[in-house]
Amino acid sequence: MAGPTTAERGERQQESSGPPPARRLRLRRLRVIIILSVLLVLLGAGTVWLLYGSQWVRVERVSISGTRVLTPAQVREAAQVPVGAPMISVDTDAIETRLRRKLPRIDTVDVVRSWPHGIGLKVSERAPVLIVQKGGKFVEVDRKGVRFATVSEPPKGIPALELSTSSSQSSAASLRRFGEDRLVAEAALVARALPAAVARATETVKVRSYDDISLELGDGRTVLWGSSEKGAAKARTLTALMKAAPDARHFDVSVPTAPASSGS
Repeated sequence: MAGPTTAERGERQQESSGPPPARRLRLRRLRVIIILSVLLVLLGAGTVWLLYGSQWVRVERVSISGTRVLTPAQVREAAQVPVGAPMISVDTDAIETRLRRKLPRIDTVDVVRSWPHGIGLKVSERAPVLIVQKGGKFVEVDRKGVRFATVSEPPKGIPALELSTSSSQSSAASLRRFGEDRLVAEAALVARALPAAVARATETVKVRSYDDISLELGDGRTVLWGSSEKGAAKARTLTALMKAAPDARHFDVSVPTAPASSGS
């Protein structure tokens, strides 16, 4: 019987000279995994160094927008943004907390990173809807009933808030039940709901109790509004009532489905 040819012996030698195909494939995969792992480690280390150790992404400027009464310098001082610190390490929540605590006039603030070197402070200030006189000063009250600032001169066109909660037994009871802050908030809701023409003419919002809020207009007319509930309906009713009875001096929209006017 004839032995293997020279070609057959060569093929057998090649097959026996290395690992089986499946093992070679596993080795290739292992090498790829090791290489990718090393690259990921290097990439992660480079990213950490870039964000925390390099000078390329550090805070260099603070921009402020949205101020009306406050100045950018006041906001910048209260925010205490750490200029020179890595951008990634800036605590935006802490900046927002400081601004709200130190500057009650601020209603909302958005602290944003503007890569690679900026921090932006987008501020929204509270606007007064009522004024409370306190001694020789004036306390501004916003639409939520928050007393947020004391000024020496009252802003023009903002009605005064008068709390007359000690004038009767029912008024005193309302004060005890709801508390002064709640009654101030109710008055602010009324001020927000007023028709534009009435709001411009209103000089005083008087609160005797939770459901006894009235308006005194600059020309001497008065409006009994009642509680702050159904404000939109009361506003529509008052507008129609004033058109229907232009010479009336007193208006009652405390029950908007049954309004009344009197005097001339």
